Amino acid sequence: MRKIIAAIDTTLDGVCDHTVGIPDDELHQYYAGLLSNADAILFGRITYQLMEFWRTLVEKPSGEKSMDEFATVINNTPKIVFSRTLQNIDWKSAKLAERTIEEEVLELKQQSGKDILIGSRSLILQLMKLNLIDEYQLCIHPVVAGSGLPLFEDIDRTVFKLIKTKIFNSGAVTLYYERATA
Repeated sequence: MRKIIAAIDTTLDGVCDHTVGIPDDELHQYYAGLLSNADAILFGRITYQLMEFWRTLVEKPSGEKSMDEFATVINNTPKIVFSRTLQNIDWKSAKLAERTIEEEVLELKQQSGKDILIGSRSLILQLMKLNLIDEYQLCIHPVVAGSGLPLFEDIDRTVFKLIKTKIFNSGAVTLYYERATA
């Protein structure tokens, strides 16, 4: 059975915003490795449209090795997009979900293969409420955003067990958690 892993960047004040972190070579390499060990990543519309940026680097590389390599990996990683407003998408490795997130994830979990990643705040919140996330990988950047959407908005008290940490040279830290059992 596959693991469903919520992998997302946050700030010290708990804000989820892919544009306020401190991306560097080490972080790009880390996320390229994470994606390489997954069979798919699930996105909501907003994050999907933000991630389309990486397609441009596949077509016209930046010359920054870690960014270009990450762009290639994310370009090749299958993506399932959940949206009520998008009618079609043209990224070859992406498809629109045809079922609810619960139905899609329950089926994906039952299949053999590599892990499935969740890369959107909205999907993490939905799946957390359904108790369908096996592991949380929260990369906390040493930045205070000051405003924005908090990751754990409208979530009931939940206790986690820390299973691992990874410290980056930039000062970012990835905390690996699973839900604590009662």
